[in-house]
Amino acid sequence: QVQLVEAGGGSVQPGGSLRLSCVASGFIFRNYAMNWYRQAPGKERELVAGISNLGTSTNYADSVKGRFTISRDNAKNTVYLQMNSLKPEDAANYYCNVRVWAITYWGQGTQVTVSS
Repeated sequence: QVQLVEAGGGSVQPGGSLRLSCVASGFIFRNYAMNWYRQAPGKERELVAGISNLGTSTNYADSVKGRFTISRDNAKNTVYLQMNSLKPEDAANYYCNVRVWAITYWGQGTQVTVSS
């Protein structure tokens, strides 16, 4: 079965950095685009970044452009989200996402806190 396991969240001060990872299993990773979403308390889940199956194309929410970088290692079945210059408004639970055969799968999420 499809599994997505996120890691790397934590608490940082504004301006700090974190690198999230998501290890995938249960499907042919290199064949599928991957996404990172986030959800803050009281807000809807929003798309943060996406990457094509071979990593040749990426897209970002306007709010994170220039600060976040999505990447993937198909040999390790892992997608990453490098987050720099973190702001308090980046605080949220971050989720890895993939759509396989018309079914959307989510990881359990990893919490990011940004505060001084």
